[in-house]
Amino acid sequence: MKKYNFMFIVTIVIISFGMNFCLAKDTDNISKECFTPEKGTQIRKDILDVLRQEVKSMHGVDVVFVVEHLKVQDGWAWVHAFPQSPDGMSRYEDINALFKLQNGDWKIVELPCAEEENPECLGDPSYFLKLKQRFPDMPQQILPVE
Repeated sequence: MKKYNFMFIVTIVIISFGMNFCLAKDTDNISKECFTPEKGTQIRKDILDVLRQEVKSMHGVDVVFVVEHLKVQDGWAWVHAFPQSPDGMSRYEDINALFKLQNGDWKIVELPCAEEENPECLGDPSYFLKLKQRFPDMPQQILPVE
């Protein structure tokens, strides 16, 4: 009888650990804490793949990114990256994007322009304030420090 109880407890512990691991893994995409996904993580790959596809559709080039800023929180992400050719020989204008996790997939919800004099673009001192007004649920912590 003791052997049965011990094996039962071990089985329950293993199942519980597995369930907790899966739950923790699933909540990575909607973490309430602001974090920067490490290189090689699935969430970082998912976000950058969406941005890579956007660059490909806009400009017809394959790129890899040198990431300057990537913060994720509560199903939102902000990226500032420098695209370059996979061989590193060609470098392109940096890109910023706001992402929202929708139905399990990351979607670009804002791709700001970088024109200096345009009040609708990233260079405008009130850009992030206006962005927050357009997306009131977006956590402020994901944005770059101005």
